[in-house]
Amino acid sequence: MAGTHSAAILPQKGSQLVIEKRTTPEPGPGEILIEVKAVALNPVDYYQRDFGLPPVPIYPAVVGSDAAGIVVKVGSGVISAPAPGNRVIALATSFYQDGSPDYGAFQKYALAQSEAVIALPDALSFEQGAIFPLAVMTALTAWTTVGIPLSTKHAPQDKQAALIWGGASSVGTFAIQSARSLGFTVYATASPKHHEYLKQLGAHAVFDYRDSDAVAQIVAAAKQDGVKLHTAHCVVNGALQQVLDVLKETKGDEPAKVAHSPVLPPDHPTLDNTEIKFNFPSMDKTIRDKHMHECFHGWLNGGLKSGSVVPSPNIQVEGGGLAGLNAALDKVRAGVSGVKIVVPI
Repeated sequence: MAGTHSAAILPQKGSQLVIEKRTTPEPGPGEILIEVKAVALNPVDYYQRDFGLPPVPIYPAVVGSDAAGIVVKVGSGVISAPAPGNRVIALATSFYQDGSPDYGAFQKYALAQSEAVIALPDALSFEQGAIFPLAVMTALTAWTTVGIPLSTKHAPQDKQAALIWGGASSVGTFAIQSARSLGFTVYATASPKHHEYLKQLGAHAVFDYRDSDAVAQIVAAAKQDGVKLHTAHCVVNGALQQVLDVLKETKGDEPAKVAHSPVLPPDHPTLDNTEIKFNFPSMDKTIRDKHMHECFHGWLNGGLKSGSVVPSPNIQVEGGGLAGLNAALDKVRAGVSGVKIVVPI
């Protein structure tokens, strides 16, 4: 007979999360059941709670994506999975599961597809492990969205550069780490208090996005460094015009590519010979599952083992467990800078 567990349920759009009991699911083929020990919070979580966006197909819902915990049970057909009892990092989201509340991270036991579950290194806490999944997948998907495979390895003599606008955000920090691992010289923007930290993560140069001449500073640096700056990831809202202003001066007659993580407004600015694409994984399950496997079992797992990938940004732990999630989400909604809010469960 199936047991039950506590979950932070979203009863309807715009309501607060409430703690209720749910039946603990059995993992099906390709799935892993995880006892959640910590969750990290993303802006999409309060968007779903407060506005029902991205659309929530089923109420009552369980939202949340970022989890770290312990494997309880492995479903059939899973080829490479940590065994029950092992600590893991997991993208536990209902977004690709038609909203099924068995998958959301904001509960004590959650299902996750095996492509998005990897071992949590002994040196990292559950709280540190929870900050990887959604930010890593978003940062890596940006490259593949504009046709840059994750297997890319530019050599220093290739002089390939990338601009990350919004480098201190959770996604921005992994955009920097992944750009460096692909062989790009990385230029990033952030508040001055984050500049040294982003250089530690692999940024070659960091600029204050609030400077009136930020665009000119980046263009001058790229020209002085003699790099080919034709690639950008716009991580934050309202910065696309500045990104395009940089590329206009640095790309010459070459084509340029911009991945845009916020939703692109219909009347967004454009630039000649420049591809601007909304950063989003394929909705074809076979393609997406392969991409997830590459993100987690490939890039993240390999980077954690070699030490080339580190948890970023710094974490801010909030208490209260599942019952503390509403207050913690309110803090995310009010705005945080250079930190990721994490809640132990």
